[in-house]
Order: sequence, then structure tokens, then C-alpha cells
Amino acid sequence: MSQQLAYVIITPYSLYKSRTGGILSRLISRTGLDLAAARMFAPGPELVEQYAETIVSAYDPQDRKIQELLKQYVLQNFSPDPKTGRRRRIMTLLFQGEEAVRKVRSVIGNLGPDRRVGETIRDTYGDFIMEDNGQVRYFEPAVLAAPNVEEAETKLKLWARYSDSDGGMLEKVIAYKPGETGQRTLVLIKPDNFRFATGRPGNVIDFFSRTGLFIVGIKVHRMSVAQAMDFYGPVREVLRTKLKDVVGSRTRAALEKEFSVKIDAAAEQQLGEVLCPTFGEHQFENIVRFMSGHAPSELPREQWTRPGTEKCIALIYEGVNAVSKIRDVLGPTDPSKAPPGSIRREFGSTIMVNAAHASDSPENAKREMNIVNVGENNFRQIIEEVYGKA
Repeated sequence: MSQQLAYVIITPYSLYKSRTGGILSRLISRTGLDLAAARMFAPGPELVEQYAETIVSAYDPQDRKIQELLKQYVLQNFSPDPKTGRRRRIMTLLFQGEEAVRKVRSVIGNLGPDRRVGETIRDTYGDFIMEDNGQVRYFEPAVLAAPNVEEAETKLKLWARYSDSDGGMLEKVIAYKPGETGQRTLVLIKPDNFRFATGRPGNVIDFFSRTGLFIVGIKVHRMSVAQAMDFYGPVREVLRTKLKDVVGSRTRAALEKEFSVKIDAAAEQQLGEVLCPTFGEHQFENIVRFMSGHAPSELPREQWTRPGTEKCIALIYEGVNAVSKIRDVLGPTDPSKAPPGSIRREFGSTIMVNAAHASDSPENAKREMNIVNVGENNFRQIIEEVYGKA
């Protein structure tokens, strides 16, 4: 079977209600597909109108009335706010794998008044409420997805064409009260969440939703060795110079056990000073390997800039006091010291394999966002690799 592409559009309402994590968790765990890319959009009128026109299609097996409802929903809810002109946030997820369209559609579910409780994403997060006279009282699809392979290609090519002009790192999409100041921070859902097709990445995002912050950028990222070295560069010097006492103590204990000799405090200090740089460099290589798939010593320097083999999700959150709110939910670096209910307590296992990273200051957030480049359009790149340029 060929490797298909399938998309899922998370509606503005689902984003607003912080249902992103739950939706993503189901999609990954129940389809077993590869999350190949993700991109935030703030569609303009042109994209909205063109996408709405593609919804009513003879190739869609779904009832024509449902198609018309979806078309009207898109025109009304994807368009910029008519009162303020502010564009609305939309998240588009791109999945790849065998029978991707069918698998995604089975997890999404179809729309209809006779819903089954909790079986599909639309059962849980969507609404289709009708009056006794047959008129629709309320309609919220929660997500949108293509019904077949042909429709997926048509619509993905459309979104790819607008993915630069209407997508990426969104600006001026969040409304603030007088006196409030927005702040942005970076979150990385680390590679340990992607070892198997589980709901962990979505579950971690679900924890972050408790902050009340808004996602304004998302990217499926494979960190290169060079990026990992730059990203964790400030940690390198700490590992090489600040762990002398720890290294000395551990070395002393190991030598005393191995050789049955007594080592005094002065010798322990000397051991720490001699071995700390080597120990620190080894730890730094482990961090780079964990994030990118390779340590610097394992690759020729000319290959350091190539995308790595490990996957993470980079997210940009925006809101008041974004940095501190995200850090509070994340918890301290060491999962064993993290409080109950924090992400690292729930999902972390070691200081390095600790589920997620979050910027610790506004200044570091800017530095780290520049390195990861969340606005980079690998969404369009993957679509064009499969279908060619639209």
C-alpha cells in the first residue's frame, strides 16, 4: 500500500476550548500513523472561500445536507471576526502512512444527529442538535477531515498554497484586556513521547491546556545535531565546570569500592577537577543524541546540520505570564522532585528523559524559538514531496 497523506483540521472552537491534546491523543494512538507535520493557520477570506467551495463534492459519500452544513460552518467560523477583523486560529495536522485517509476518518467519525457516546472524536467533542421540526439548532464538527484520497489531495494542495501567507507563527490573533501584556514561550514535547504510537504527546499538551494560554505556533521538528548543540549550549559549560563536587564524590565512592582504599577529601576534590570536564562533555553528548538521534562525535561535521532522526513537537504558547505559567505546569527538571499533577511527575523518568522542555525566561524563549524556527514550512514541503507543487 502507498504512503498516503491525510489531514485533520482542528476548528477554532476546539482550539478555544483546549481540546487539542485530547484530539491529538486519539489520532496518534488509534490510527498508528506518523504525525508528519503540523501548522497553525489564521485564514484570510480568500482561503476560507476556496476551502468552503471544495466541501460540497460529488466524491464525498457523506449526505449532501451535511456537506452544506459544513460549508456554511466554515464560511462563518473560519473567516475573520466580522466585528474586530481579527483572524481566527486553526490547527492543521498532517498524517502519513498506509491507508491514512481511511484510518483518520474512522477515528474522526461522520456527522449526524444519531451520535454514539464517545466512540469517535466527533462523538466526544462535536455537536449536532436538531429541533423537533428537523431544523438544526446547533452544529459544531470539532474537526474536519477528507472523506477519501482524492478529496485529501485536492484540499491539501489548497492549504499548502496558502501555508505561507495564512499560516506559520500567528500574529495579533489573541485579544487582551486593557493593561494586559502578552508573552510567548516555547515548549518542546520531547522524543521520549514518540517511541511508540501512544497518546502521550496529546496527553502532555492536555496538561499544558490548564494554563489558559493560546497556541499560536506548532511544528513537528527533527532537531539536527547543530541545533541541539546550540539549543543546549548554555548547559554545556555548567556540565563541564559546575559538577566537580558530584563527580568527585561519585568517583571517590567507585574507587574506594573497587580498590578497597580510603580516599581523603583533598584527593576527592582533585578527582572532581580532573574528571568533571570529561564527564560534562559525555553528558552533553548524551543530551544531543537524545534530542537529535546522534552525538556530535558520531557524525562528520558536515552532517551536523541535517535533520535528526528523533521527533519532537514544538509549540509556541501566548498569553499573560506565559513563561511562568508553563513552567509551573511542567515542574522541575528532575521528575523525582516534581510535584504531583505536574507533567514531569506524570510522564518523566530521568533528568534528561523528562517529557518536555519549556523556556525558563522571555529572553531564552526568543533564543530557543529562533533555533527551532517554528515558522519553517515543512508542512508544505511534505505535501509537495507527495503531490508535487500545486
